[in-house]
Amino acid sequence: MTSDRPRIPVELRQARQTIDNIDAALVHILAERFRCTQAVGELKADLGLPASDPAREARQVERLRTLAEEAGLDPVFAEKFLGFIVEEVIRHHERIAAQREG
Repeated sequence: MTSDRPRIPVELRQARQTIDNIDAALVHILAERFRCTQAVGELKADLGLPASDPAREARQVERLRTLAEEAGLDPVFAEKFLGFIVEEVIRHHERIAAQREG
């Protein structure tokens, strides 16, 4: 009995496995980043600092754009990716601050 599914070349399976491994690493790295930003949010709340730090965020954008260019990654994409992460971090910091106030 033959399958109707086309045979996937070894090179494609290997490339997909590499992508899957990278995706798993990204998830773990993001989890670690959010553990660190959680601690930052708690410190900010304890010190009465605002959830957002626009000056630092601007420096981080420039830094990430430079790193992206050096790595051959579209800096616009890198900036959007960082923006998404920072937006989520700020939301977490606001929640932490609200919990400390309440």
